[in-house]
Amino acid sequence: MEEFRRSYSRLCKESGAEPQEAVLQQLHQLPRGRLDLATQSLTVDTCRALGKLLQNQTVLTELILSDCMLSEEGATLLFQGLCANTIVQFLDVKGNNLRAAGAEALGKLLRQNRSIQSLTLEWNNIGAWEDAFATFCGALAANSTLQQLDLRNNQISHKGAEELALALKGNTSLQQLDLRWNNIGLLGGRALVNCLPSNRTLWRLDLAGNNIPGDILRAVEQAMDHNQDRHTAFQENQARTSILSKEVQHLQEEKSKQFLDLMETINKQREEMARNSRASAARVGQLQEALNERHSIINALKAKLQMTEAALALSEQKAQDLGELLATVEQERQSVSQRQEKERKLEQQEASDRESKLLRDLSAASEKNLMLRSQVDELERKVKSQQEHLFLTRQELTNTSAELKIRAIQAEERLDVEKRRAKQSMEDLEKLCSKEVDHMTRHLEESERAMQERVQRLEAVRLSLEEELSRVKAAALSERGQAEEELIKARNQARLEEQHRLAHLEEKMRLLAQARDEAQSTCLQQKQLVAEAQARTSQLNLQLEGQRRRQEELQQELSNKDQEKVAEVTRVRVEMQEQMGRLQADLVSQEALKEKVAALERQLKVIASEHREALLDRESENSSLREKLRLREAEIIRIREEEAQRASFLQNAVLAYVQGSPLRALSPPK
Repeated sequence: MEEFRRSYSRLCKESGAEPQEAVLQQLHQLPRGRLDLATQSLTVDTCRALGKLLQNQTVLTELILSDCMLSEEGATLLFQGLCANTIVQFLDVKGNNLRAAGAEALGKLLRQNRSIQSLTLEWNNIGAWEDAFATFCGALAANSTLQQLDLRNNQISHKGAEELALALKGNTSLQQLDLRWNNIGLLGGRALVNCLPSNRTLWRLDLAGNNIPGDILRAVEQAMDHNQDRHTAFQENQARTSILSKEVQHLQEEKSKQFLDLMETINKQREEMARNSRASAARVGQLQEALNERHSIINALKAKLQMTEAALALSEQKAQDLGELLATVEQERQSVSQRQEKERKLEQQEASDRESKLLRDLSAASEKNLMLRSQVDELERKVKSQQEHLFLTRQELTNTSAELKIRAIQAEERLDVEKRRAKQSMEDLEKLCSKEVDHMTRHLEESERAMQERVQRLEAVRLSLEEELSRVKAAALSERGQAEEELIKARNQARLEEQHRLAHLEEKMRLLAQARDEAQSTCLQQKQLVAEAQARTSQLNLQLEGQRRRQEELQQELSNKDQEKVAEVTRVRVEMQEQMGRLQADLVSQEALKEKVAALERQLKVIASEHREALLDRESENSSLREKLRLREAEIIRIREEEAQRASFLQNAVLAYVQGSPLRALSPPK
C-alpha cells in the first residue's frame, strides 16, 4: 500500500500537479483490497494518476468513488485505466452527475473489462442522452461478467428502457438490475416485459417509482418467478443428467482408484508406523541412557552432599573449639581483671595511707606553725627585753622555715614519685589490656575470616550443585519437548494424510462439477433429440438396471474394503496407544527423578539455613564479647579519671597550703 501511495505522488509530480492531501491520507489508511474515496473532490490530475495506477495494480478489488464530483474528463480517464484492470470486482460511482461522455466511457469499460461484477451508477444522468445511453446498453449486451447493475435516479426514459430491453436479450450474465426512480413509463415497461422471456439469467428487476402500471409490474414479477423456477428446474435436470451420464460411467474407475489409494495409504501408514516404532525404540534407549546418566549424576551429587555435610560438621567442631577457646580467654581475662582490681585497691590503700601520713605531717606542721606563732608573739612582747637573743631566734626561725621548705619539697617529690609510679602502673595496665584486646581481636578476626572462607566455599559448592541441577532440569525438559515434538509430528502427518485424501475427494467433486457444466451445454441438444431419446429409453433403462446391479456389487465390495480399512486403522490406533503408554511411563519416571532432585534441593536449603543460624550465633557471641570489652575499657577510663582528679585535688591542696602559709611572708629573702 505504501508503494501505491508513492506511485500516486510520483505520477502527480510528473504531470506538474501536487497530490491531494485527502487522497494521500486515504491511501495511507488503505484497508486490504479496498479503496474508499467517497465524498473526496477529485481533480482531473488526480483522476489521470489514479487511472494510470489502476491499469496494472493487483491489490484492489473494491473501488468506491461515490459523491466525488467527477468531471467528464476525470471520469473518462478513470474508466480508461479500469479497461485494462483484471482485479477490481466492485465499482461505485454514485452521485457524480455523469452525462454523455461518462456514459460512452462506461460503455467502453463494459466492452473491454472482464473482472467487474457489480456496478453502482445511482444518482447520475446517463439516461438523459439517448445516443450515449444506447452505446452503454450495447456494451452491456456484449458484457459477460457483470452480475449486478444499479441505475437508480438516472433519468432513463422509455426509449432508454427499450435500449435496455435489447441489451437484456443479448446479455447472459446479469442477475440483478435496479431501475427505480426513473422515467420509464408504460412503453418502457412493456419493452422490458417483452424482453424477459429471452433472458434466462435475470432473476431480480426493481421498477418502483417509474409510473409503470400494476399489471406490467405483476407481469415482470411473474417473469422473474418463471426465470427462477426455470433456473431451478434446469439445475435439477443438469443434476439428474450428470448423475445418469457421468457418475455411473466413472464409478467403477473411481472405486478402483480409491481402493488403490487406500491400499497405498495403508502401506504408507504401516511403513510410517514401523519407522515410528524404530525411532521410538531408539528414543527409549536414549532416554534410558540419559536416565542412567542422571542416576550417576544424582549419586555424585549425593556423595558431594555427604562431603559437604562432613565439612559442615568439621566447621561446627572448629566453631565449638573456638567457643571453648573464647571461654578460656574470657576466664583468663576475668582473672587478670580481678588481679588488676586487687592491685588497684592495694594502690588506692597505699595512696590513702600516704595521703593520711601527709595530712598528719601537715597537721604537725600546722601545730608547729601555731607554736612558732605563739613563740613569735612571745618574742615580740619580749623584744625589748631580749634584743640580745634576736639574732639567735631569727636564725632558729630561718632554720625552721628552711626545714619546713625542705620537708615540703620532699613531700612534693614523694608525691611526684607516687604520681609517676601510679601513672607507670596505669600505663602498664593499659598496655597489658590493649595487648590482650589486640590479641583477642586478632584471634576473633582470624576465626571470622576462616569461617567466612568456609562459608564462601560452601556457597560455591551449593552454586555448583544448583547449576548441575539446572542442567539436569534443562536436559529433562529438552527431552520431554523432543518427545512432544515427535508426537506432534506424528499427529500432523496423520492430519496431512487426511487432508490429502479430502483434497483428492474435492478434486473428484470438481471434475463432477465440470461434467455437470458440460451436461448443461448438451441439454439443449438433448431437447432437440427428445424423439430419438424416447426410442432409446427402454434400452437405457435396461442398461441402467445392469449398471445399478453392478453399482450395488461395487458398493458391497467397497463396504468390505471399508471394514478392512477400519480394522487396520483400529490396529494402528492400538499400537499408537501402546507407544503413548510407554512414553507416558517414561514421563512418570522423569517426574519421579524431578521429585528426587527437589528433595535434594530442600535438604540443601535446610543445611544452608542451619549453617546461617550457627554463623549468626557466633556473630552474636562476638558482639557480646566486644560489648563486654568496651564496658571494661570504659570502667578503666573512669578509674583513671578518678585517680587524676584525686591527684589534682591533692596537688591543689598542697599548693594552696604552701601558698597560704604565713611563714612565707616572714621568711627572709634569699
